[in-house]
Amino acid sequence: MLKGISPILSPELLKVLCEMGHSDTIVIADGNFPAETMGKDAIVIRMDGHGVPEILEAVLKVFPLDQYVEKPVSLMERVPGDTADISIWKTYEEIIAKEEERGSALIQTLERFEFYEQAKRAYAVIATSERSQYANILLQKGCVLQA
Repeated sequence: MLKGISPILSPELLKVLCEMGHSDTIVIADGNFPAETMGKDAIVIRMDGHGVPEILEAVLKVFPLDQYVEKPVSLMERVPGDTADISIWKTYEEIIAKEEERGSALIQTLERFEFYEQAKRAYAVIATSERSQYANILLQKGCVLQA
């Protein structure tokens, strides 16, 4: 155990977050996301039993979002005609606003297959048990700046 670090952040995940460099991306995927397929060229970390919001909150405590791009956070758009509940996005906005003063202005949506293309290039994919649909989120790492 470490002081000040959420216990949800496993040693494997902390190592991956630390290894990532500026502009590398990580996907926190819902339970329906094809994590192994999309992450075949990435590091796939299983976090079964956890949902995306709790992981997102813990990750953003230690993970800087890219300050040099306008939208370092991407969500998968709902397929046209699909009526799946996307209220989880509001939770993401609240979590991001707590950790980043730029708040929800950092978030963009990507068409489903564009999101998959971005995910295929991710450094890592976190596979969760999140049951909400369209709950996938892609984060682009920034730099830790000198104070």
